[in-house]
Order: sequence, then C-alpha cells, then structure tokens
Amino acid sequence: MRILLCTLSVSLALAAASFWTAQAAADDCGDAAALVQKAYPKARKSADGASFTLDPHTSIVPLPQDDTPGVVCKVWPAHDDLLLASVPLMDSAKSSDDEHYGDIELLVVDRKTLQVRQRLLQPRLMNDDAIAIRKIEFDTGRYVLAPGVTAFGLRIDMANHSQPNPFSETDLRLYAIAGGALHAVLDGLVVANYGGEGDTNCAGSFHSSQVSLTMSPVSHHGYHDIVVVERSDTDDPSVDKNGECQSHPGKPVHRTYRLRYDGGRYPVPDELKALAP
Repeated sequence: MRILLCTLSVSLALAAASFWTAQAAADDCGDAAALVQKAYPKARKSADGASFTLDPHTSIVPLPQDDTPGVVCKVWPAHDDLLLASVPLMDSAKSSDDEHYGDIELLVVDRKTLQVRQRLLQPRLMNDDAIAIRKIEFDTGRYVLAPGVTAFGLRIDMANHSQPNPFSETDLRLYAIAGGALHAVLDGLVVANYGGEGDTNCAGSFHSSQVSLTMSPVSHHGYHDIVVVERSDTDDPSVDKNGECQSHPGKPVHRTYRLRYDGGRYPVPDELKALAP
C-alpha cells in the first residue's frame, strides 16, 4: 500500500548521515583528498586533514561528514580513461545546521594522473534548507547527442522530513564536452518526484511520477532530440470498516515531451522544471 511506502521513504530520508557514509565507499574517487589537492593546488588542508579551505568562506570536504556531502566520483564508461568528479564548494560563512549554501564544480579528470582536463562551475547547486539534498550521483547512461559526443548526467535527490506532507524530487542535468570544454546542455529536469498530504497513519492524498529518456534519431542544431516519457500516479488511501488501510490508486497518466536542442541547451518544459537552486 502506498501509505506504507510513504512511511518507508520518510524513514529513509531521515537517514541522511548514513547515506553519506555509504556513498563514500560506493563511488570511484579512491583517494578523494589527493584528487582535491591536485585539482585545487592552492587549497589549504585542515589540521585534522578532514577538509580543505580555498578562501576564508569556501571549504571542501573530501569525504562526507554528518550532513555535509563529500566529493562524488564515477568512471565514465564512454571514456574509461576519464573520471567524473562532483566537488561541493561550500560557503562555510553562510551555511548552518538547517541551511546549506554552496556550488558544485564538475571535473573531468585523467584517471592515471588525476590531471583535470575540463571543469565547470555550477553555482548554487548545493543550496538547500527544509528540502535537503540527500544524494548526488553521476548518470553515465548512453546519452549520445551526436557522432562522437556523449553526455553524462548529474542526479540530485532532495527530500523533506515531513511525515504529514512528504516531498521528494530527483533532478537530472546533462553535460557534454564540445570544443575542448565542458558545457551544460540540459538544466534541472525532474525525473522522479513524490508528495502529498496525509494523517501519518493511513488517510491522505499522494502523487508520484517517473520519467524515462530516450534519444531520437531526429536532430536539431546537430544534436539528437530527447524523448521524455512521464508516468504520473495518484493514490488516496483510507481506513476501511475493518480498520485496515486500503490503497485507492487512480489511473496512471502518461505524457510525452520532445526536447529539442536550440544551439545552446535543451529547454525544459515548465511541467518538468526542477526546484530552483
């Protein structure tokens, strides 16, 4: 029943700290501190070696600590000599226990030498508050935009702590190398979300959606169109006369969108735009 899934998802959301610990062991960073030192040679390591300072207001934590995310890495299968890295540049002066402020810098790194080949700063992607960042990961699906051009994705999961009003969202951004530089080609597409309102026991009204992406043979401005198929579901669980919680799902709704490259980006439909960073 969906209400049970809701309770499970909220419980998982409350386990943010354990996620970051698991993430550190799951990705491909290896020696994350060495990677940070190579990419930011002017960074100063803290006395305990747990973090780096770039300037009086900006810090990098190589490995996750409590609710502070660390560097995330993944080998890029399309170019297996390269490592993708997401580095959170946190504003330590503005951030608090309840709110975080910071940017993400994306790095494309030579796996053998750790030499940075491309980098791209993405402002404000580490900003969060009551709706907090729970997970950051690379999506290395085969996003072949054009002959010789394969994009990679960055997925950011966000969720709140509310049981009566749960909310979660996964956003996807795509990046590609062109002309020797790293470019953002798709901004903040919602690929999964969940939300609603309930009494924390059973009764309520909930909605969810899942999105799939496929590459179309049709091209605009040299890049293939992206076909986005969204499935939306609803449920209105309630307690029956025997005191049992019963699910009352609505009929799934499917919508199809076609994203066309405009020469700089793939514009995202308003219905699928992510929360503003």
